[in-house]
Amino acid sequence: MLMPKRVKHRKQFRGSMAGKCTRGNTITSGTYGLISTEPCWIKSNQIEAARVAMTRYIKRGGKVWIKIFPDKPVTAKPAETRMGSGKGSTEYWVAVVKPGRVLFEIADVPDADAKEALRLAMMKLPCKCKIEARDTVNKRVIEAAGGVYVKTEAEHASAEEIKARMKREAAREARREAAAAGATVQTAAGAAPAAGAAAAPAGNTPEGGDKK
Repeated sequence: MLMPKRVKHRKQFRGSMAGKCTRGNTITSGTYGLISTEPCWIKSNQIEAARVAMTRYIKRGGKVWIKIFPDKPVTAKPAETRMGSGKGSTEYWVAVVKPGRVLFEIADVPDADAKEALRLAMMKLPCKCKIEARDTVNKRVIEAAGGVYVKTEAEHASAEEIKARMKREAAREARREAAAAGATVQTAAGAAPAAGAAAAPAGNTPEGGDKK
């Protein structure tokens, strides 16, 4: 699970989750992203569970980016403990998430598989999320800041590459199905003469009468 190697302070105040996310709210690498719609703390084991759900569904194909990191320590004191005696020990690590934060990104898989993988990851998280495409998210963020959204050459290239790869996969699957159908026809054709030979009478010999 994710956690910092070392920190300046072992314990922190609880802090605030007010407001919307102003950084980390655009999709930078993938074609689809999982975006939070409410504030929450996401534990390190929840992030790992979401990652495993995504990679298992896409069968380790494509690429997955984790855009959050659990760097905030959360402390707890044992049950039935009296008040006082200082702050408790660190129990787990969380990532502080605000509305609009991009949590995960995915690329190099078909659109349907990407959306389903992100949906499975969403089920592992404690906050409400939504799945959006890269163009939609970046356009909304840039226009909200008063800018004009223009696709970069890298985004055009990545979209064309995904379309070409999907065409190659479809052609490969069609060839595989055609080869399987051809093998079935050949097997059926080879079985027919064998069945005819088995049905021929075994008592008669060629070029003569019955065998004595």
